Amino acid sequence: MKVIFMGTPDFAVGTLKALHEAGHEVTLVVSQPDKPKGRKQELSPTPVKAAAEQLGLPVYQPSKIRAEESIEYLRNVEADVIVVAAFGQIIPKAILEMKKYGCINVHASLLPRYRGAAPIQWAVINGEKESGVTIMQMDEGLDTGDMLLKETVPLEEKETGGSLFDKLSRVGADLCVKALKELEKGTIVPEKQGESPTAYASMLTKEMGKIDWTKDAESIERLVRGLNPWPSAYTKLNGKTLKIWECKVVRQDASKGECGEILNTTKDFLTVQAGKDALEVTELQLEGKKRMDAGSFLRGNSVSAGTVLGV
Repeated sequence: MKVIFMGTPDFAVGTLKALHEAGHEVTLVVSQPDKPKGRKQELSPTPVKAAAEQLGLPVYQPSKIRAEESIEYLRNVEADVIVVAAFGQIIPKAILEMKKYGCINVHASLLPRYRGAAPIQWAVINGEKESGVTIMQMDEGLDTGDMLLKETVPLEEKETGGSLFDKLSRVGADLCVKALKELEKGTIVPEKQGESPTAYASMLTKEMGKIDWTKDAESIERLVRGLNPWPSAYTKLNGKTLKIWECKVVRQDASKGECGEILNTTKDFLTVQAGKDALEVTELQLEGKKRMDAGSFLRGNSVSAGTVLGV
């Protein structure tokens, strides 16, 4: 098939490469505009743009995909289908219906659950036992189109947002190639989503990572894993930001201190009281310092039992 590919972050790179390797003719890659990064604020290409350039594919970066000039640009590009994977802008009806097979989307959840911007992280935060990828025929709603193919991926006990991201990216790439093959053969049977069960995966913000120590330890531990590597879960230690990268739940019959209080320290971890149960923190990062295991942190910082985090 001749394909227009629309995507922006790392998640979409695998799908672009898989389509190219499968022999599809990618006639255009559409990605978000370059953004300034680092202290020097130099313009940096999106991961998809960088991958497209490595493959020798033409790239188009409209600031607004809904603009008439963007629509006309795509209308003049020959393609059978438009494949979308985490593009980052709402696609108008004129583009959705532009090509023979319309627009199909690689969505990182088992629809209809987790429509929205951050389905991968919310699956971890909410303690789901499984996630997956849905190849969907796009319509004007927010991830509401007919489902074409699905593949389930179980979550491991220590799954993080980052590890699940990598898994679903690989699954999505393979599933998209399969979907195009079946679309061309006419063997796919679209399935309506229905409205239940649904959950909206709202966009992540840095503020979401602030740990509320009055919550139960299990919820905090899932937050830590879900927001790893971005935006990360954090608290305060003596007025400085302290990121928590890895921890585990310690069951308690009763609280032994106030919420956020460091109950004890050992050579390998520090234990923090939560609203219910406690957390053994094994990997962390103090503001201005490198990420390290708790043992290394404790050897280099004077932290004692009774210290309260979050203040």
